[in-house]
Amino acid sequence: MPHHILKKTVYRLALGLSCICGNTMIESAEVHVEKGIPFAEVDGIELKLDLYRPSSSEKAPVIVWVHGGAWRAGSRASMPLKPFVDHGYAIASVDYRLSPVAPFPAQIHDIKASIRFLRAKARSLNLDTLNITIAGASAGGHLVALVGTTNGHRELEGTVGQYLEQSSDVQLIVSYYGASNLSSILNQSTPHGLGVRVPALQLLLGGQPEDVPAIAKLASPVTHVDETDPPLLLLHGDQDPQMPINQSHELHGRYQALELPTHLIVIHGAAHGGPAFYDKKQNTAVLKFLERHLNPK
Repeated sequence: MPHHILKKTVYRLALGLSCICGNTMIESAEVHVEKGIPFAEVDGIELKLDLYRPSSSEKAPVIVWVHGGAWRAGSRASMPLKPFVDHGYAIASVDYRLSPVAPFPAQIHDIKASIRFLRAKARSLNLDTLNITIAGASAGGHLVALVGTTNGHRELEGTVGQYLEQSSDVQLIVSYYGASNLSSILNQSTPHGLGVRVPALQLLLGGQPEDVPAIAKLASPVTHVDETDPPLLLLHGDQDPQMPINQSHELHGRYQALELPTHLIVIHGAAHGGPAFYDKKQNTAVLKFLERHLNPK
C-alpha cells in the first residue's frame, strides 16, 4: 500500500474492558489507525476502509465492521468496537455503496471485495486473515448476516475489486439488531418502524418486498442458511421500535433447526442501538463467543 494514500496516526483511545464508569471506558491503550485505505473502485466510486490495529507486532485476527444507516446513510467512521483492539483484534471498518447510489446487491459485492482485499494485503498490513469475523449493526447487522450465510454464493460474490482470486469467506458472524427476513419485516414492524423501513426497502430493493419477492428472498439471510454456515451471535433489544426483535429470532431459529453454533443475547429494556449494546457486559460476551469459535492462530 503506497504510503501517500494513508493517513497514519496513533490514537490514545479509551479502550479497556476492565474498568468502566457508567458507559465510559477509562483505561487507555495505543491503537494504530490507518484511515482511508482504498480497497476497490466501482463505477467511479472509490471504496475505502479504516484499519484499527493493536500496537503489538504480532499478526492480529480481523473483525470487519459494517455500519448501519437504513442502507441509505451512515459512515465507516461510526465504529463502536474500539475496545476489542485492546484484546488483540484488528478492526477494518469498511465502506459500501449506499442504496441511493446503487441498489442491492451492490452492498454485498462491496463488503465481499473488502474481505478479499484484506486477505490479499494480509502480510503488508500484519493481519491474520485465516479466521475473519464480520460484525455490524442495524442495516449493517443485516448485511453481515447475509455476507456470512452466503460464503461462495456466485450471484452475491460480485466482481468488485482487483483480488478476485482471494476468498471472501468469513468464519464468524456478529449481528447487532439487524434484519434477517425482508419478506416478513414489514408485517412485524411498529408504525414507527414502518416509517423507516418502507422507504428504506424501496431504495434498497427497487420496490417493496411483496412487489419484488425474488430480490427480497435473495437479500434475506434466513433463506441462505445451511449446514456450512459459520457460528452466529445475535444481539437485540426487546424494546426495539425500528428493527423487530423477531428478525433475530427468525435467524436464530433457523440456525437452531440445523444445530449450528448460535447464541441470541436479548437486552431487556434496550431499544435500537445505544450504549447498552457495547458496555463491558456485552463486549465480554462477544469476546468470549469469538474465542470459543475461532480457530487458534
